Amino acid sequence: MTAGTGRTTGKAGVFRALHHHRAPGDPLVLPGPWDAASARVFAEAGFPALATPSAGVAASLGYEDGQVPADEMFAAVARIVRAVDVPVSADVEGGYGLAPKDLVERLLEVGAVGCNLEDSEGEVLKDPRAHAGWLAEVREAAGDRLFVNARIDTFACGVADPGPAIERAALYVAAGADCVYPIDAPPEVLPLLRAGIQGPINAGAPTDGGPSPAELGARGATRITFGPGLQRRAARALREIVARLA
Repeated sequence: MTAGTGRTTGKAGVFRALHHHRAPGDPLVLPGPWDAASARVFAEAGFPALATPSAGVAASLGYEDGQVPADEMFAAVARIVRAVDVPVSADVEGGYGLAPKDLVERLLEVGAVGCNLEDSEGEVLKDPRAHAGWLAEVREAAGDRLFVNARIDTFACGVADPGPAIERAALYVAAGADCVYPIDAPPEVLPLLRAGIQGPINAGAPTDGGPSPAELGARGATRITFGPGLQRRAARALREIVARLA
């Protein structure tokens, strides 16, 4: 085992522990850095860990969401990891077509302690059992060195019924996922998801109105992420500053 891998294993354990034994209303809040500078701002603010958003990183690199070449995404994650001492989990979309072992190796090489993995492609949901089998291969390759957050895209793909999300969650948890992320789930269904899902649940929070992280935690969320919301707010603030310079 390399020194880098050993260090990642330790941070992965710290990151995993942050998700457990949380009181209702006290979820783990993970800001999403899009570059090294934003990562340092979040770490200096005292957040214990960070989780990159693929769309925010894409914007920082000049790409549309979902269009970043794998090498550029991993390089961006590596820069973020180098900039801070806290654990960093990486949104690597659908895995960029990499075999599970190769995906795990790439994540460990850049120092990530976890990953976010989607279960849709082109707004089409993947077969849940096939995806669960793929997640199981990722878990086998990673062992305890990576925290696997399995994104569930049913709500994002227009399925309002929480039942399919709960069914997918059961398959993904059984496959070894540490956490599930029913992205775009309405806040009002979080109690239903909490009742039907074992283990940590990730919820997305708005950055300009809507339920607070504490409110989402009280409804059943274990951890809170913001997608590209923070990067987009920063971009809006910069546009306002630039407008005053004219």
